[in-house]
Amino acid sequence: MDIRKIVDNKRSYLPLLLLADEDERSIDAYIDRGDLYALFDDGLKSVCVVTDEGDGSFELQNLATDPAFQRKGYASALIKYIKLEYAERGRTLWVGTGDSPLTIPFYKHNGFAYSHTITDEILRHYDHPIYENGVQLRDKVYLRMQIGG
Repeated sequence: MDIRKIVDNKRSYLPLLLLADEDERSIDAYIDRGDLYALFDDGLKSVCVVTDEGDGSFELQNLATDPAFQRKGYASALIKYIKLEYAERGRTLWVGTGDSPLTIPFYKHNGFAYSHTITDEILRHYDHPIYENGVQLRDKVYLRMQIGG
């Protein structure tokens, strides 16, 4: 497994990033100001974007794994790497996600704890309904993880 920080041609990872955020305009808003990481294991498996939100806070804006390689630990490996990478620079790693019965337990399993919910944020943000595992997402749920001193 090899995790690389991508500094050039970030938009070439857009097809994978769109799996985690269907709104290309949203990705455009954070991809250039964030750090893009790609996990390779005999080819590209997973990507994420981390942004500096100031005051020692970083946000995991996007975390996506090729569907053919999901549930094999790649996204968890990226989270572990990001936690270590940013621990000396900050105190908190945030993630905001839809109110999904699959995604929230995944983040909790990887060390994040519930922080707060913004009601109907998914409905307001997207111009079409977003479904995950047959459930329409409505609210945006924020989770956080302490990463450094």
